[in-house]
Amino acid sequence: MKRKIYNKLVEWKNQKQHKPLILNGVRQCGKTFILKEFGKKEFASLAYVSCDRNESLQAIYAGDFNVFRIIQGLSALTGVDIIPGKTLIFLDEVQAFPQALEALKYFCEDAPEYHIVVAGSLLGVALHAGVSFPVGKVQTLRLFPMDFEEFLMALGEDQLLKLMHNHDYELMNAFHEKLKDYLRQYYYVGGMPEVVKHYVENKLLNQVRTIQNEILSNYAGDFSKHAPTQEVARIDMVWQSILGQLSKENKKFVYGVLKKGGRAKEFELAIQWLIDAGLI
Repeated sequence: MKRKIYNKLVEWKNQKQHKPLILNGVRQCGKTFILKEFGKKEFASLAYVSCDRNESLQAIYAGDFNVFRIIQGLSALTGVDIIPGKTLIFLDEVQAFPQALEALKYFCEDAPEYHIVVAGSLLGVALHAGVSFPVGKVQTLRLFPMDFEEFLMALGEDQLLKLMHNHDYELMNAFHEKLKDYLRQYYYVGGMPEVVKHYVENKLLNQVRTIQNEILSNYAGDFSKHAPTQEVARIDMVWQSILGQLSKENKKFVYGVLKKGGRAKEFELAIQWLIDAGLI
């Protein structure tokens, strides 16, 4: 599926003095898919590595962050000859291996001719846990779930989207009801790529809701895996309550709804964790 961020990735590739790229975004919003597509279409080769439970990376990154030693190791790990300007190095789930994030500083300083991109779904959490961020040595992009325009592209309505971009409002009036119907569909389906893809292919709204609930369940599963143990219960309480509270006419979030006598101070770390994770 088409994503608008693709053009920004191409711009990054074509910069004469490009820095290593960090693509941030919540889980399952399409980071891996779009970066693999970008690597396959815009480069002669793609060296892809998932950092999640990858023990080989410990040896590759051991020592003093010698970039050319790291490149040699990544080449051996992926079976790809990593050539400057022709190969995209893509390290996925980088929050699982913080050394790869720290090493971007040295890619910028010692090997700027290489194109390297990292992606992670909990980078905000990792950074607040004490990971050294290569300030000034990287470019950062944020990928969000699909917006309404991307939803229309997924439905094959490129001409309708072009009409919107031309701002021909008189002509657009003829398609008012059609656009309004698509907007209702988008409100229900949302922008998570897996859900949109399934809806485009099958148009089954009950199955859409099943996939949405699976994604929400996976998010909740991250609480126990990645959040501080003492905060897991409070994070879950906020997560379960926030939708119902913010759907009220009065949009104020009331801590007393979470538990009797609840106060902001008691839940501030839980809320901050959800913010760092990109979930709220």
